[in-house]
Amino acid sequence: MHELSVAHSLVEMALDEMERVPESRIIALHLRIGALSGLVTDALLFAWDVVSEGTKLQGAALKIEDVPVVIFCPVCQQEQTLPGHQIFRCPRCNAKSADIRRGRELELVALEVS
Repeated sequence: MHELSVAHSLVEMALDEMERVPESRIIALHLRIGALSGLVTDALLFAWDVVSEGTKLQGAALKIEDVPVVIFCPVCQQEQTLPGHQIFRCPRCNAKSADIRRGRELELVALEVS
């Protein structure tokens, strides 16, 4: 389960940050996850609860922003957001494109502390 290793890495990064600022308490981790990242959000949330249990992060929330797939259309010469991630064609002119600009992200954007 890939989500379990991702959750474990998030715990390690957050705990490392807490050591730098020991008086802080992390209440949420803000993530950006692309539609092509290969992660299942529900599985990641479950894995987070399991991995963070018994640590200083227990009870901290994962706040996830879903990032859609954005391609660059060679015909329209602009970025286009795809309605799904099954067909890589411009939704405007139907041209094929493999120039993916967004949608593969897995980013820890911020730690929310109190």
